[in-house]
Order: sequence, then structure tokens, then C-alpha cells
Amino acid sequence: MTLLALNGLTKTFETPTGPVHAVSDVSLNVQAGECLAIVGESGSGKTTIANMILGILAATSGEIAFDRQTLSAKRSAKQRRRIQLVQQNPLTSLNPKRSIGASVRLGLDVYDIGKKSGRWTAVEAALDAVGLPGNMRTRAPASLSGGQRQRVSIARALACDPRLLVLDEPTSALDVLVQARVLLLLNDLRAKHGLTYIFITHDLAVVRNVADRVAVFQSGQLVELGETSQIFSAPKAAYTRQLIGAVPVVDAAELNLRNKLAEGV
Repeated sequence: MTLLALNGLTKTFETPTGPVHAVSDVSLNVQAGECLAIVGESGSGKTTIANMILGILAATSGEIAFDRQTLSAKRSAKQRRRIQLVQQNPLTSLNPKRSIGASVRLGLDVYDIGKKSGRWTAVEAALDAVGLPGNMRTRAPASLSGGQRQRVSIARALACDPRLLVLDEPTSALDVLVQARVLLLLNDLRAKHGLTYIFITHDLAVVRNVADRVAVFQSGQLVELGETSQIFSAPKAAYTRQLIGAVPVVDAAELNLRNKLAEGV
């Protein structure tokens, strides 16, 4: 079932030097329960698309439909609640003056989820779901490690009971070991809660571990869309081949594939 549909989505910014077409006539569907990775270099339109899906930016033209309902520029609280964001840098995305428990609880209060008397219990349950002890809710963000802070950011999104998570470079600020643990957590949460992910990244090495399908963007345009295995084994677009060519080589099989792609085989 299609959960999210983008139809002819376009975003143009007016600048002193003329219009900038950040996203141009993009159409694609996201199926319920899948992880769609949106990849491309800086300036490819990835974050602009994410911000339009979240309602942070209004589209210049085109339509966004979520759960078979067209999303207008002014969204209902229910629509906002069902699409949540996990940001790139967990330290700057958490208010340093709030305890992590207060940050996780904020969505419960804003969207009036559950009884007030039970919200701290819900906060602890959300922290527990991401592998953090509930009694950690009294601590400040600065006292946590980078991986722990990103788990808090995920817990904050989960507490709102979303259907779709937009993950904007959620592991790029973490070291490799912590990154792997967070990716495993995201995979487990998707399976356990039936979540749908849009995973925004420039790192194709990460994509292989999380995505069912990949949408490749260049200069605001969708240049290729396909199953992850197909994108990595037989990419059609020259730009996709360039991106895959920049992925670190792990073994001889990957080196052989890279050489074939470079030769246009």
C-alpha cells in the first residue's frame, strides 16, 4: 500500500540573481513499511524534499499525499504527528536547557497524547524502546554520548506514535561503531512498530544496510529509482555509477564491481 505519494513536486527559490530550481517535477511513491533512501551530493535537493514532506517548506507546485489524503500547506495536528523527523546532529536538535525526558515528553504535550498523569511513564517506555534506561530522563543532553543522544532523538519521534520517520543523515555525526549500532536499532524499530522510513543521506555505504529502495537525485531531479540490490549491481544512470564508485571498497567482489562500472559494463 502506498503511504506517501509525491506528484510533480517542484520547489523554486527566488534569489537576487534569479530563480533557483531546488526540486524539479519529482514524482515517486513510498510504500507502507519500506525504507526508501534518498541519496545525492550536497545541493541535490534531498533536504528540500524532506522539508516539503514535513511541511516545513511549501511546494511551489505539485502535490503530496499521505495515507490517501492530500497534504495542504496548513496541516492538522494529526497529520503533523504522523510524520516525524530525526535530525542529523543530536546535540543541536535537543534543547540543552531541557532534560532529555522533557524533550521526549514535548510531543506528548503538544499533540495531547494520553493522559497527563501517564506521560512520564510513556517517556520512560520510549527511552526503553531505544535501549536507554527510563531513569535517564532526568539527565541533560550534554551528559550523554553522541550515540545516546541520537537514541533520545529517535525516542522523541517514536513517542508521537508516527507512521513515517524522515531520517535526515541520522548517523553522519557518529563514529563507525556507534553508527552501526544505531542502524541496527532503526532496523529493529521498523520491524517491531511497522514504521516507514525516508532515509536522507549522501553515504551509499549506509544505504546498503537499511534501504529497500533507493532514489538518486542530482541537481533537484530524480535520475534513478530502484531496488537497492539493483542500484548497486546494475545502476543505469552515469551519476549513480559515480556515486557508487565513491563508496569505500570492502572486499574483492566490490572492487571487481567498481571496475566494471567504471568501464561501463
